Amino acid sequence: MKLSKNQISLIVLAIVSILAVAGLGSLFVNLGMNWFDATTKPSQWIPTAIIPIVWSIIYLSAAIIISIWIKRDGKLPKSTTILFIINGILNVLWCLTFFTLQQTFLGNIVIIINLIAAIVLWLNIFKREKIYSYFLALYPLWLAIATTLNLAIWILN
Repeated sequence: MKLSKNQISLIVLAIVSILAVAGLGSLFVNLGMNWFDATTKPSQWIPTAIIPIVWSIIYLSAAIIISIWIKRDGKLPKSTTILFIINGILNVLWCLTFFTLQQTFLGNIVIIINLIAAIVLWLNIFKREKIYSYFLALYPLWLAIATTLNLAIWILN
């Protein structure tokens, strides 16, 4: 099946958007790393090397799902597109708030909202395309883990 120019444009836009979210998030995290490294963390902490691997899998999964969906249907459903955008904005906002601005309480509010949005996104995809939802199931699960760790940092510091 040959892709139309519109499909190619939508796929490129989606991938560029995902890369922008990943890049901005990474920038904001790196700006706050010295502060973060100095915080007291719970004894049950995820090894630092695991975190970028998991985020890379999440972003890659989103790019693959979106690309396949656009290739098959010509576009994403509007509600799914809006939910992906909201989640991207919340991901970047959390990185900015928690790491760069070092606002642990506000960062926890943002990540809780992000977790709720991730669950809503996952449910939206699950209702439409169960197979795609399996690929993206790591996203709300990972945010749930991150939320508990963020709450622990807020409590301990």
